Amino acid sequence: MNDDNNQDDNNWYVDDRCTNCDVARQLAPGLIGEVDGRSEVLRQPRGAAEERRLHAAAFACPSRSVRHPSRRLAPALDPFPLPLGDGDDTVLLCGHNSPHTAGANAFLLKRPSGTAMMIDTPRWSEALATRYESFGAVTDVLLTHRDHAAHGRRYADRFGARLWIHEGDLDAAPDADRILRGTGPAEIAEGVVAHPLPGHTRGSVLYVADERYCFSGDSFYWSRTTDDIEVAESVTWYSITELAASLARTADRLRFEWLLAGHGDRKQLPAPQMAQRMRELTARVREMRPRPIDFTAVRW
Repeated sequence: MNDDNNQDDNNWYVDDRCTNCDVARQLAPGLIGEVDGRSEVLRQPRGAAEERRLHAAAFACPSRSVRHPSRRLAPALDPFPLPLGDGDDTVLLCGHNSPHTAGANAFLLKRPSGTAMMIDTPRWSEALATRYESFGAVTDVLLTHRDHAAHGRRYADRFGARLWIHEGDLDAAPDADRILRGTGPAEIAEGVVAHPLPGHTRGSVLYVADERYCFSGDSFYWSRTTDDIEVAESVTWYSITELAASLARTADRLRFEWLLAGHGDRKQLPAPQMAQRMRELTARVREMRPRPIDFTAVRW
């Protein structure tokens, strides 16, 4: 059931503000799925673990559409920032996705020095900023591209951090403190390399940390539908031809195990398998041609 006026008192539901951004489906697979071009609760939770998954989806949802009819979300049940899992707490998912960044995922990257970096931005709030910096003083806010820049300056100022963006998208953050230029890789901190990847936008960048974590922005993502790395060719704003050239130039330089995209699932595979899939993606994208913008064509 989907509307506020037709809810059983014990049922979680998704209201009609849903933008079909996929965030809730990432966090509560099997409980929330896509039905007729929007998210819907497929079944109610069974036990505490599934209840926690629905709370994670509710706290992350950018339109606040995942709801319970008889109680408000309790702040004590907010799980974010959330470690990737398997005992790995180097990267944390920020949650609280923002409607001003198309519901994109944002991440905290902890560094050996005890500091942290934020990659893209969650929705802004002072309380969230305080929570995020409790995991380490945030020294840098790394923007992957213009679509995810909405709260960058505000978080950077709050943390006393440097704000990074590529020159191709500089008009989205004209007061950035650090500007990436050209198409070559640049080590911006120990173990952290920026790889400009024009295509989705003129100034798209991906960041690779410790040859383990790849923050790909909207350049490519892990698709549940195809069980593979994909590009969202139907929402490649700048040029699919440029994206193909960027991948051809960059893919062989990349080594990582975790794919952490702005949209789409988080996925871990051994580095050689990721490298092979990147080579196959590069070959597929080389054959793609420009197409009309169509959000519904993305294969999450």
